[in-house]
Amino acid sequence: MPTNLYIIRHGEAFSNVDGTLGGERGDKGLTERGFAQAHALAAHLEHKPIGAEVLYASTLLRARQTAEAIAPALGLPIIFDDEIQELRPGPEVDGLHFAAVRERYPQIDHFLRDVFTPLGPDGESWAMFQARVSAALDRIITAHQGKKIALVAHGGVVEVSFLSLLGLGPQARSRVAFHCRNTAITHWHYSEAHGGRPEWHLVRHNDDRHLDGQEL
Repeated sequence: MPTNLYIIRHGEAFSNVDGTLGGERGDKGLTERGFAQAHALAAHLEHKPIGAEVLYASTLLRARQTAEAIAPALGLPIIFDDEIQELRPGPEVDGLHFAAVRERYPQIDHFLRDVFTPLGPDGESWAMFQARVSAALDRIITAHQGKKIALVAHGGVVEVSFLSLLGLGPQARSRVAFHCRNTAITHWHYSEAHGGRPEWHLVRHNDDRHLDGQEL
C-alpha cells in the first residue's frame, strides 16, 4: 500500500513578520493574515479533500492554530508532537529579534555558515535539528504505513523532509534550500517501484493555490 505524506507549513506568524526567533517562548501565534490563510486552506481542503487519515501538528502555537483551523475540514483529531517543532533557538535568544541576537552573540554568524554551530546557547544546530526531525518523520511514517498523513509544521521541517528523503546530510543545506510559503502543501508519495524497490516521489511542493486571487 502506498504512503502519502502531506506537510503543511503554518500560516503567517508574528515571528515571520517582525523577524524574531519563534521558539516555545517567542512564538506569538498567527497574524490576522495567517488566520485568513489557514481558513482559506481549510475551505480548499473541504472542496478538494486529500483524504488524510491522520493529522499531526507541531506543538508551537503557530502550527497548533493552523492545525486547529483545518482539522474540521479533514474531520480528524490532532496529534500534537514536540519533535516536529521548528529549530529550537535556545532559551536565551528565544523571542529576540535576530539583529539583537547578533549583537549579543556575535558568534551567531557561525550558525549561518556552519551546520554544527547552535543558533544560541543551549539551542540546536542545523545538524541537531535535522537529526531530530528526520527521526520524527521516520517514526510517524512507520506508524502509519499505507496511510495518508497530514502534518502541520514549519518551513524547516519541509526542508528536512527533502534532505532526509533524498538521503542528504546536513552539510547539503549550505548548497541547496527548499523554501516554503505559508500554508503551502508539500506532498510526498511512497510506493514500491518495479522490482520491489521502494521509492519516494515528490508530487508537489509549495502548493498554495488556495491563496490565489485572495491577496494573502
